Amino acid sequence: MSLYASSVTLRTVPGGHQTCLVSAGIGSCPNVMANGLMLAGTSSKTGVRLCICLSIHSFNFYFVLFCFRVAGEAHVFGTMLVAYGYIYPLQNHKKLVMSNDTSLYRFQVKPPFTLCVLLFSAIYLAKRNIRKKGMLEPYEQVHYNHLHEWLNHKWDFIVMQATEQYKAGKERKKADRVVFDCQERAYWIVNRPPHFVHTVVQYAGLRNPDIEALWPPLVLLLCLCRLVKYITTYKNHDAFLAPCLPSNPWQTDNDSYWTLNMRRVDVPTKMRVERWSFSLFELLSDLRGRDDFKIFLKKEFSGENLAFWEAAEELKWGTASSMSTKAETIFKTFLAPGAPRWINIDGRTMGLTVKGLEHPHRYVLEAAQTHVFLLMKKDTFFRYLKSPVYKDIQKKARNPEPHNFRLFNSNLSKPAGAKFSEPRCGHSSNHPLAAGGGGESKGCCCLCSSRCQGHDEQNRQEEVKSNTVALDIMRHIKYQHK
Repeated sequence: MSLYASSVTLRTVPGGHQTCLVSAGIGSCPNVMANGLMLAGTSSKTGVRLCICLSIHSFNFYFVLFCFRVAGEAHVFGTMLVAYGYIYPLQNHKKLVMSNDTSLYRFQVKPPFTLCVLLFSAIYLAKRNIRKKGMLEPYEQVHYNHLHEWLNHKWDFIVMQATEQYKAGKERKKADRVVFDCQERAYWIVNRPPHFVHTVVQYAGLRNPDIEALWPPLVLLLCLCRLVKYITTYKNHDAFLAPCLPSNPWQTDNDSYWTLNMRRVDVPTKMRVERWSFSLFELLSDLRGRDDFKIFLKKEFSGENLAFWEAAEELKWGTASSMSTKAETIFKTFLAPGAPRWINIDGRTMGLTVKGLEHPHRYVLEAAQTHVFLLMKKDTFFRYLKSPVYKDIQKKARNPEPHNFRLFNSNLSKPAGAKFSEPRCGHSSNHPLAAGGGGESKGCCCLCSSRCQGHDEQNRQEEVKSNTVALDIMRHIKYQHK
């Protein structure tokens, strides 16, 4: 039995007799499509019409028995099968309703794609456009133009895929080609219907009409993804997550870390140079990296962009008394017609900036500064990372080795002829925490650790002694009061 030659005939029994419908895999999993032949027959004794499905892959599906008391229920159930796309009519494919006549219906196969439905819809319409030589139906032409506008950046790929599928379809047998075209057309008539056709998929509550209800989990997911990406990127550059190189000056009292990471040091460290590649903001935030970026822009003859960005930063964070003077200097240097370091920005931003300079304030250059920053971010920043200037500073960068400092060294050799006293905490000379070698110590180096039994006993005796003194004082006060 051929898969593509299978057909289905569904009829309802007039007169209100009980109708039994046996179907394969329908009712529990809406994504399961059955392939096979459905035979319909009427019992000569009882008048009950029985529809039996013979599926090629019936061992993969379990059979569900639907019993209906009235014929209308069977008709409604059959209409739902058509509306959800489990079966489709052969004659009138746009009529997604079960007809109570001799119309033929065929089982729909499972679509070969579950993701990128928009892309496959565009490929299907492009293929129909090739087959029909541009004579699409009005609603198909509307969908085609809409998808061409949205997927314009990959339309060449879509046309290429549609052409290959059209050529592959011409090599099939005529019967198989007709059945495949019917299945594909029936699928898209349910999932991408015309404007005048109302499908159950659209109005059965499967889609949430309130799109705002989906935003909180989506925004939370995006925030978590960005947080994970940020932590992964800056993990080795965070003093709380990774050790400082060569050492943490607040723990070891060694200022080598501050010396190697001075603001304008001649040779920076490798970690510092690596951080410049994270973003343009990181590069410009580091004065040493900004100086290196200036050298590159000077060779590229585009140093006016960074100079304007720095001037805007000075205006934003400078004193209020010098604001007017700085604004006038920036206008004459970068924005005025024929300026010595004129910057290339769009006319709208230029007009807003020049108009705002008539009454200058701290953020009057915000729009122009953002425009220049985006220009450097999209163009010059990535060229800088590939330039010999950045590669040369990477080679010269220092890679300090970590310093291991010991607060207490218990392996010191005892000077000749030295006589050490017993430990001050009451430890024996063989105590493992006692400093010095050879079983003798100069003093206890356990720093009153809770694991030191000698210190625990000594603290207990001092506590008992202080409590005894306090009791004696209380008795004396009580006696004087009497």
